[in-house]
Amino acid sequence: MEKLKKAIAEFLGTFVLVLIGCGTAMTVGCDAVNGGGYVLTALAFGLVIVAMAYSIGNVSGCHINPAVSLAMLISGKMSAADFFIYIVAQFAGATAGAAVLKGIFSLAGLTDQTGALGSNGLAGGNIAATIIIEVLLTCVFVLAIIGVTSKTENSNVAGIVIGLTLTLVHILGIGLTGTSVNPARSFGPALLAGGEALANLWIFIVAPLVGGALAAIIYKLIKLEK
Repeated sequence: MEKLKKAIAEFLGTFVLVLIGCGTAMTVGCDAVNGGGYVLTALAFGLVIVAMAYSIGNVSGCHINPAVSLAMLISGKMSAADFFIYIVAQFAGATAGAAVLKGIFSLAGLTDQTGALGSNGLAGGNIAATIIIEVLLTCVFVLAIIGVTSKTENSNVAGIVIGLTLTLVHILGIGLTGTSVNPARSFGPALLAGGEALANLWIFIVAPLVGGALAAIIYKLIKLEK
């Protein structure tokens, strides 16, 4: 029953992340030149993390991101069985979130300002540049998560720190790749958008996972012994 509750929490958290984060991008656009939609989208993703951290965090830890779960697995903070359950729940939640967004925009006759349900894209059309930016941004994001959650006395502020860090990496990443740093967040929209978004999806699954693993390894190397 405990594992089921954790799975439901991760499903709901990832569902809300895609619904509000990608939904904001679809509504206001992500034009780095004009800036308004760019900033709103970055804030939307960050604020979702804050909201979810303080609502489902005490149930599942509020990973809602396979890259985070992988880092926790490598750090020895979760079992392989829980990792598998989390991954399935996260991908399912993201897909459900994208499906609801697609249905809402279709029913309301709204224009998707991103053209692809908030899917990610290549930085300047270059695969190598995209992989590098996604690995680095994910590493920064996950490193902050591991660091702030490593001490129980940080529990009151952890959600805020993690949410602000996600906002931070979005500020740079939106104009380059649309900012994934989360394989599940990329999977749902790309699966339902199809086309180029789906063709490039592998990048936004592999690169964030590499970034998450790198963050876990870096923290193991730099952490101080008690």
